[in-house]
Amino acid sequence: MKLKGTGKIFVSLGLFGWILIAVILVSSYRVDAQDTSRESMFKKLELFTEVLFKLQQNYVDTLNTDDLINAAIEGMLDELDPHTSFFDPDEFEKFNTSTKGEFGGLGITINKIGDYITVVSPIEGTPAYKMGIMAGDKISKVDGLSVVGMSTDDAINEMRGDVGTKVVITIKRPGVKEELDFEIIRDTIVINSIPYAFVMDNGIGYLRVRQFNAKTTTELREVLDELEEEGMRGLLIDLRFNPGGLLSEAVNTVNEFIGKDKRVVFTKGKSDAANQEYITRYNRQRSGYPVIVMINEASASASEIFAGSMQDYDRALVVGKTSYGKGSVQRLFPLSEGNGVKITTAKYYINSGRCIHKDLNDQLMKDPRVRNGDMTTEEIGQLREEADEEHLKDVHYTERGRVVYGGGGINPDLEIEQAKMTRLGMELRRKNLTFKFAVNYMIDHEDEVELDFELDQPLLDEFLEYAQEDSVEWTETQLDSTMSWITNNLTSNIVSKKFGEVEGYKIAIRDDQQLQDALGIFEKCKNLDEMFDYAVEQQAIKDELANE
Repeated sequence: MKLKGTGKIFVSLGLFGWILIAVILVSSYRVDAQDTSRESMFKKLELFTEVLFKLQQNYVDTLNTDDLINAAIEGMLDELDPHTSFFDPDEFEKFNTSTKGEFGGLGITINKIGDYITVVSPIEGTPAYKMGIMAGDKISKVDGLSVVGMSTDDAINEMRGDVGTKVVITIKRPGVKEELDFEIIRDTIVINSIPYAFVMDNGIGYLRVRQFNAKTTTELREVLDELEEEGMRGLLIDLRFNPGGLLSEAVNTVNEFIGKDKRVVFTKGKSDAANQEYITRYNRQRSGYPVIVMINEASASASEIFAGSMQDYDRALVVGKTSYGKGSVQRLFPLSEGNGVKITTAKYYINSGRCIHKDLNDQLMKDPRVRNGDMTTEEIGQLREEADEEHLKDVHYTERGRVVYGGGGINPDLEIEQAKMTRLGMELRRKNLTFKFAVNYMIDHEDEVELDFELDQPLLDEFLEYAQEDSVEWTETQLDSTMSWITNNLTSNIVSKKFGEVEGYKIAIRDDQQLQDALGIFEKCKNLDEMFDYAVEQQAIKDELANE
């Protein structure tokens, strides 16, 4: 096909000239292909180009073509599920960084407290840790630029950079009048997938998986070797609030417990490339101790695959609350000029044949009535009840024949409720008062704090007075019901400032009733068979009480 006057079109229209040429070319292919679906699509592309061209020629104000086209892309994707999304170059780079598990930075955990980006904790072994950055430091400037009042994301963007480059951080430190400048050389910061792993006093190993990134399997193998060497008699894997991550890492971590040549996941989609089976590859299989996996409503995607697969192969007792139900597969496609698009290409099915995806979640996320607050709690509750009824009709079986269900996340073998925080506790947490009090306390008392530090009554009274000065009010009843949390949380914060996050975390979980109930199962049952029987008994008791 010969195109006459192509040069004139390009000169007069610029970008639109190329768009029009592309539409003419695909239109000529359209006729030869005689494909009704393609023909309809190309007609709409012609229409889109016409509208864009007319706007550029006639709209009263100057238009930014990039913004218009990006808005059109966003509008198109808004018609699909909430997991299909477009990334501009900055967003695309951030997304890749989060899955790789490392970046060039300083090595600090931060939180915005008031107007200040505040250091929660320096990460041991990182540049910030080596330079003496401390918990409680308030960051006022980055390379001379004030970050007071800046959002956490924007401040992070200022602090991150290429490995080996220099950045000057200015901080306000409690107890020090003058601001302090720290010249720090950025380094590769590894995001730990497993921040906590230790054997508790009762001989039970505990490990928390924060997310499934590129280093999760390596980290898991290392910590399991250490816990096994310490002689743990049981293992609790905490996947609560784990948003997921890389599918390959979920498969490889399950491999540690079920051995080689076992199907973990298969996917179904439109293209041949989307239909895959994921089989364990390594001749590795941990044994000799029972395993409990904890999940909750915020456990999603790869964490659900791990928990559900351990359940399918009867390798662990799953406890907690029903998981989120994110069982769709997204593939990342790089685009021109550094942009990218994440597209849902398939759904996950674990070995029992059940799909873990909960379609209702996508429906609610996209429903404008939910986003605008126009759908009542009762209406949402009714939709959830209907979805749960359908979910319980989708019956599947584990390797041993235990019943499991598809289409609604992962149901725990034993449901364990999480205790709700009191209003006073929420107010103290919202103002981050235990953290701030601990920072101030450590200025004068660090040498007095030992690993077995315990909060005495005078110090508790001092904290309560500190909270009142910050306009926190309570009744005696509220204080009584929150006292355990206050004592434990304050002790945890003080110990972590001296001995690190892990030691502080060991104290913090003492007040985690859901976790303590799960740990109690190890005392009632010697092995997994007894745990499975115990879960059935407890469910029967619960059903009987519900029917009374």
